[in-house]
Amino acid sequence: MTSTIEAPRSPYSRSTKKSGVNWEKWGWIYMRVSGVVLVVLIFGHLFVNLMIGEGVSALNFAFVAGKLTNPFWMVWDIIMLWLALIHGGNGMRTLVNDYATSRISRGILKVAILVSVVSLIVLGTLVVFTFDPCPAGAPANLVASFCTSL
Repeated sequence: MTSTIEAPRSPYSRSTKKSGVNWEKWGWIYMRVSGVVLVVLIFGHLFVNLMIGEGVSALNFAFVAGKLTNPFWMVWDIIMLWLALIHGGNGMRTLVNDYATSRISRGILKVAILVSVVSLIVLGTLVVFTFDPCPAGAPANLVASFCTSL
């Protein structure tokens, strides 16, 4: 009769199911989805601005003012702005997690990234929604054609 000797088992048991949201997984999915959407938005933006109409020679204040009075282009630009900034911020966060060696420097860098992204999103959104296409006192040759002289 052979007897087997078993090693004592550790009281630690790894749970196979973690509770809570897997933020790294959702960040990974966001990067892939936002990347595809950003390619469409950016190439659409470049095509409309550079290829349609008079091309790059038509780009001036009046052209931008005309686009930012159209709700379609306002939404397009806001979506592009938000997706690009969050996508870039998430990418920078990943780099910080991979390469920052101390916990304190990692925390400081991630807070700096968060503050930068939130500040730029707020400022960019304010520019799009508070943009005045017909500023008072602007030369007539620089403003959009729909602006009337005061």
